[in-house]
Amino acid sequence: MKSALITGVTGQDGSYMADILLEKGYKVYGMIRRSASPNLWRIAHILDKIEILYGDLTDQSSLDNILRKVTFDEIYNLAAQSFVQYSFGAPVSTTDITGVGVLRLLEATRQYAPGARLFQASTSEMFGKIQETPQKETTRFYPRSPYGTAKAFAHYSVVNYREAYKLHASCAIMFNHESPRRGEEFVTRKITKGIAEFKKTGKKLSLGNLNASRDWGHARDYMEAAWLMLQQETPDDYVLATGETHTVKQWLEKACEFGGVDFWDAYTQNPAFERQAEVDYLKGDYSKAKQVLGWEPKVKFDELVKEMVEADEAFINNSLPR
Repeated sequence: MKSALITGVTGQDGSYMADILLEKGYKVYGMIRRSASPNLWRIAHILDKIEILYGDLTDQSSLDNILRKVTFDEIYNLAAQSFVQYSFGAPVSTTDITGVGVLRLLEATRQYAPGARLFQASTSEMFGKIQETPQKETTRFYPRSPYGTAKAFAHYSVVNYREAYKLHASCAIMFNHESPRRGEEFVTRKITKGIAEFKKTGKKLSLGNLNASRDWGHARDYMEAAWLMLQQETPDDYVLATGETHTVKQWLEKACEFGGVDFWDAYTQNPAFERQAEVDYLKGDYSKAKQVLGWEPKVKFDELVKEMVEADEAFINNSLPR
């Protein structure tokens, strides 16, 4: 039986990764930070099937201890401070977790688990002020936020450790990926949850820039690609995307359609939610992942929006635990 460590197991990506690995018969370990009130709702259905380990990307000794004590075949690093807007207000902590934290994990892997295969979640936010369209593995990075710069540092750290120490370490440059498990601070969940609340209370949804364009896929699809990446003999980096771009306004309009509400009734503009330096347009080219991994995104844009609208309506109307 293969064993895998998932950092950030309580997050959207980590919870889907745990589901996938359990289905494939893995022994799954999930790393979480110690907290008086841990947020476990995304993994509540599998808590009895995985083993929780306590660690923190900001604490080298905790990572060393985990990798010394348990032998892992695969390591999926899905932990990060991943909210872009928050990174402007907390650039140092974002960089420590999202950037330097990956270096700490790489160093622990080099020292204590050099035979493990490592996956790093990179991001399309590294492209930032785009230099070419669509964006692919060779597109120059131009990040426009502390989050994007931290992720770029982490990405190049993985490349460096792969080349310098021959680690089997791969990065997925993942474009925006959503699901009903997405955090409520992200615009897609903010929209779908906001529509459900509007239908129940009449409170309007307040948003910033509606013109930003993103390439949106489903988180589970991207985690399936993550697993495929670590099954390859040779480590490498891959863009994971859908090749389709939609604006925030299009997401909102589609969510209103599925929610059965009028766009102009449900929405109000709020400049306070706009970024200091916006990333205007992202569109990924996943042809390398298709060619090498045999991977393609399964969930289309409309299906994704519909799934999230229906999930948030069920959550709001039934007061489901979160």
